[in-house]
Amino acid sequence: MALSRDGILGAVDVQTEKVFVKEWGDDVIVRGLTGDELDAFQGSVRQFRPTFDGKGMEAVLVQEGMRAKLLVKCLIDEAGERLFTDQDASALGAKNGAVIDKLYDVASRLSGLSEEEKAELEGNSDPAESAGSTSSSPDASSTAL
Repeated sequence: MALSRDGILGAVDVQTEKVFVKEWGDDVIVRGLTGDELDAFQGSVRQFRPTFDGKGMEAVLVQEGMRAKLLVKCLIDEAGERLFTDQDASALGAKNGAVIDKLYDVASRLSGLSEEEKAELEGNSDPAESAGSTSSSPDASSTAL
């Protein structure tokens, strides 16, 4: 039997994962984004500018602070409340880069960023190659950094 509208809208489907951060001496909880939050994040790291020939527009990714911009939306406390505001991204981005990168990997996976989208956001692929679908991992096991 297929799910109903109410069944879909009532499902608790946003995943969380506890991650031990050795450098910080304790666990943090990472929460995946909702669809609307993911759209807003992706929109916040893209700018549009005129093409070289001036006849159109092209999307350009703004990578500065990108990992921290995602993490301030995804790091939560035991009650499920965000630890940081969007304005804290710069301060969080000043923390250990290896830790930020590893937590970003967890947050992007829980948020459903496909490997192609993640590579595009990180500047490792041609944006035209990144039209793949998104998926997320169903298990929420602990990860050690």
